[in-house]
Amino acid sequence: MSYKISAPDEYLAITGMGIKNVKITKASWVWPLQRCTRFSVQPQDYAMDLLAMTKEKLQFALPVVFTVGPDVNSRGANTTTDAAATGEEDDLAREDRGDALTKYAMLLSQGDDGKDASGARDDRRRHVANIVKGIIEGETRVLVSSMTMEEIFTEREMFKKRIFRNIQGELDQFGLRIWNSNVKELKDAPNSVYFESLSRKAHEGATNQARIDVAEAQLKGNVGESKRHGEQEREIAKIHAETAVQKTERDIERAQAVARLSTRQAALDRDVDIAKVTAQRNIESTDEDLKKEVEIKRAAAELERLRATDLVKATIAKESVQQAADAGAYKVAADARAQLEARQRDADADAYRTRHKAEAAAFATQQEADAAAYKVGADARAQQEARQRDADAAAYRTRQEAEADAFAAQQAAEAAVVSRTKEAEGLAAMADAYAKMAAAMGGPAGLLQYLMIEKGTYVELAKANAAAIRGLEPKISVWNTGNSGGGAAGSGAASADPADTMRNVYQMLPPLMTTINEQTGITLPEWQFGKLAATQKALQQEQAEPQGGR
Repeated sequence: MSYKISAPDEYLAITGMGIKNVKITKASWVWPLQRCTRFSVQPQDYAMDLLAMTKEKLQFALPVVFTVGPDVNSRGANTTTDAAATGEEDDLAREDRGDALTKYAMLLSQGDDGKDASGARDDRRRHVANIVKGIIEGETRVLVSSMTMEEIFTEREMFKKRIFRNIQGELDQFGLRIWNSNVKELKDAPNSVYFESLSRKAHEGATNQARIDVAEAQLKGNVGESKRHGEQEREIAKIHAETAVQKTERDIERAQAVARLSTRQAALDRDVDIAKVTAQRNIESTDEDLKKEVEIKRAAAELERLRATDLVKATIAKESVQQAADAGAYKVAADARAQLEARQRDADADAYRTRHKAEAAAFATQQEADAAAYKVGADARAQQEARQRDADAAAYRTRQEAEADAFAAQQAAEAAVVSRTKEAEGLAAMADAYAKMAAAMGGPAGLLQYLMIEKGTYVELAKANAAAIRGLEPKISVWNTGNSGGGAAGSGAASADPADTMRNVYQMLPPLMTTINEQTGITLPEWQFGKLAATQKALQQEQAEPQGGR
């Protein structure tokens, strides 16, 4: 009795006393009269290149990779355990009934116990691999034969699911499961170029379409670039013209502002001068008033003092001073008015000249700006027209070149088709002619002999054979195995000797081997060739002695 425990990737298959069928478990007691076998549940990869034929009789290679192993998830009755059962009753309750591991253990598994069973395990693994590969090949070929090549290409996912379903249905009876399947790209079978031709066709179509797209993109790019350059130059010319106009307007406004400033400055200067003169005159008038009052008071005092004597003198002095003051004030006012009028006239003249100069400068600037804008616009239009003509010419040339290339390609293709058609017709006509000649000459052998005679094949063969043996020096060896070359009288006595036959054989072999050695260079082993030579010499001496005695 012992307690067995399996590895994580292994299971124990126990049979024997107390077990109706097979018990699959990870750990258990193994009692006497019971047998425990370990088996691995690791999946194996099966990679194959299947040669299959479609519904249209098209043969191709189908690379597939399947990962197949025991189905550890379908345990059947083994997944239910009676918690109340203990001991032997527990073992009987957990006995597997119809699950996947039981099928695998009963049909395909090979125990890993014992070192002397390695050869048997390898044979069993090869046996399992053969079964799995046979199922995969058979189901795949059956499925492919019911589908067309277009269905296989367009319904790749459905094709993979159908293969998976069919193969899995066959593997269930062995307790195996497909853990992973991969159907790779289809390949041409030997001596077939179907997929290569399809790929070349798609590649050539994509290449021609790409060339057309590139030509169209270049055309659009050149035209768009020319348009953008033209718009850029028009916008630049427009901006320059607007800048020139705005500059002229700013110059006019600046000149008008300068003129207004000068006029305002002159008016302010005039007002200041008038204010100064008025203030000065007011001061002088106040001073004169004060002086007048002083003189009046003084005259009054003098008048009071002198009364009578100085009254006339005071009155005369008063009138004289008054007249002098009035005359001085009038003169100052007249001078101020004259200066003010002169300055006003000068300021008006300066303002008039400044305004006319600003207007003349603005007019000249406007004329120059208009001329520059017109010139820039004319240059831009001319350049735009030139670029447009160049773009149209380039587009026309590109279109003509593309049409010429397409026409040349079409002509080349048509010429190739015609040439191959003519070659095929010539071969067909030649085949018909050869068939008629063969019928007329009694079959293919007669036709072959006729063609060899017509083309001088027999003559060439004779020349080749003559050239092959030219320069050779063949050696011819002749030997006699009779009784010393004796005549008829001695032949009767010699033939009665039973050792003559063996003697003749031993006499024949040495010269034969010598001739082979001389002509081919092949030398027999010394032990054999030496014996033959010695035997030959002994026989020759025996034959020579009776002749010498006689």
